[in-house]
Amino acid sequence: MRKTIFAAAAATALLAGAGAAYAQMPAPADIIKNWDKNGDGSVDKAEWTAAGRPAERFDAVDADKNGKITAAELEAAMAAMRARGG
Repeated sequence: MRKTIFAAAAATALLAGAGAAYAQMPAPADIIKNWDKNGDGSVDKAEWTAAGRPAERFDAVDADKNGKITAAELEAAMAAMRARGG
């Protein structure tokens, strides 16, 4: 019985920690502002990789395939990631 209670408490703490991590993540618009070095309001692939992001992920986030990631595209990608549990 104690092992079950401990396991449930540990699972609850783990889930709460994951939720807190999402709550502390900056807003997509703030991320774009931080990574947008040329000031055009979006992030190109060079800015993306300069921010330490994997180049292969850029195309997945660039939904309209115009070579730039907007705050809306980043928000949609982040929402999809949260929906997948990642």
